[in-house]
Amino acid sequence: MKIVYSLIFTLCFSVSLFAQDQVPTDFLSKEFHKERRDVLRSKMPANSVAVVFANPLRNRANDVDYVFHQDPNFYYLTGYREPNGVLVLFSDEQTDANGNTYTEILYVQEKNATKEMWDGKRLGKEEAIKTLGVSKAKNAIEFIISSINFSKFSQVFIDGKFKDDYRNTSNKAEIFDLVESFKLATNYNPKDYPSKAKVYLYNAIAKATIEEQSNIVSTIKKYQAYYPELLEDAIIQNYLQANDKTKIEDAQQQVSLVLGVKQLVDVSFLPEQLAAMREIKTAEELKLLTKAIRISAIGQIEVMKAMQPHMSEAELQGIHEFVYKKYGVAYEGYPSIVGAGNNGCILHYIENDRTKVGNDLVLMDLGAEYRAYTADVTRTIPANGKFTKEQKLIYDLVFKAQEAGIKATVVGAPFRAPNNITKEIINKGLFELGIIDAVDARHNYYPHGSSHYLGLDVHDPGTRGNLQANSVITVEPGIYIPDGSPCDEKWWGIAVRIEDDILITENGPVNLSAEAPRTSEAIEEMMAQPSVLNSFVLPSLDD
Repeated sequence: MKIVYSLIFTLCFSVSLFAQDQVPTDFLSKEFHKERRDVLRSKMPANSVAVVFANPLRNRANDVDYVFHQDPNFYYLTGYREPNGVLVLFSDEQTDANGNTYTEILYVQEKNATKEMWDGKRLGKEEAIKTLGVSKAKNAIEFIISSINFSKFSQVFIDGKFKDDYRNTSNKAEIFDLVESFKLATNYNPKDYPSKAKVYLYNAIAKATIEEQSNIVSTIKKYQAYYPELLEDAIIQNYLQANDKTKIEDAQQQVSLVLGVKQLVDVSFLPEQLAAMREIKTAEELKLLTKAIRISAIGQIEVMKAMQPHMSEAELQGIHEFVYKKYGVAYEGYPSIVGAGNNGCILHYIENDRTKVGNDLVLMDLGAEYRAYTADVTRTIPANGKFTKEQKLIYDLVFKAQEAGIKATVVGAPFRAPNNITKEIINKGLFELGIIDAVDARHNYYPHGSSHYLGLDVHDPGTRGNLQANSVITVEPGIYIPDGSPCDEKWWGIAVRIEDDILITENGPVNLSAEAPRTSEAIEEMMAQPSVLNSFVLPSLDD
């Protein structure tokens, strides 16, 4: 019997080792994450501490959770891909009871054989030190019962305000408990932190002269239309109702007092610093991001070859995502958008439930997320393989605008440079086609900006300052003419967006997604090629 047990153990152990050998190994290195922590620490003022929390698990239904996705800033700094974690980063060396010094602590999920049997392996604190390269790791429960005295620090930084949408279950070391213990330890109160809109208005009120009050009041009312919480702000209401010099000055004094209060917990420093850091990609990041983009471009190519009018939007989505899986992609970077005809006019259309795309244009905005980095590539193609006259005119206009926008993505150019040139070209083109009445006419045919940063998030944070080398932005002009628009009916239901991912370099822009055809002629040529999926026919379920 012992021999049998020994044999079973050996087989299981061998299978376990084999399985571990078959997991992806091309994630960011532990050296990358350590270097990012060091850079952030160098930006922190003396006697300060930064606290960054992992994402919570989200419930899908009953006892089923959504697939966990790590908070990008937390991942950027740690490489830890599990929930219920906290990173504490100190600006200066700390000393423990044994005289050991440290500048960081990563709190992780505790090893638990039963939990791991049901939900998968946990890294644990010992393995976190070895695998992630952190100098000190503890079980998450120790964050709650630890002796960190946050009041001794001159500043405590967190990654923006808490959203307070964490579930509280029986687990006593989940993100809900970790956040609540931190709030208690720091007297954190979200009501003490004015929104950006309030801060702007407070500053405007504090600096305004008596003569400028009418202009400030007008500005406040405009902001209130977009930010309803301003209607309930007592300080702003006092200023609006002030009708003499004394009352105006009293209201300004109230504002000055609020602006002068220094909070122990700072919610602005970390997001600003991390946005600036994440804007510029390292070579290691660019390798992964480029791979995500190429996979997405190849997905577009395969769909171009496979597209048929009888296909559904969901089927086309499935082909894209099948290609992603073939390349080892775990997730999409965002919900896939496949909109035929008028559906393409819905900018974030994700229902993808039209049963036949017919002879319409199909707008396909999808991106693979490879090892945490996400692409964002859009192509718009004719379902039957040939653009109509009107479709081609709109498509070629968008392409012309995009070409100019890409050329504008040079080091030192304003972030809005590609947006400005694409708007100018599209407005002129729409006027020449008779779709708008004047070049400067107001319309909703191009309602979004042309660009955003790309990286760990599909809409990655950044400074939105002048463009810098080794950042990646999208250039994605579009024209959307919904049914019922105030123009000739021949244009109705045409939606075109062309989106590429552009690496900014000292030698000019590099289109990382150029592999997917972009011109109307190149798209038609690609769609004429045979697809390996032509013979993939499933049995009918309608019999």
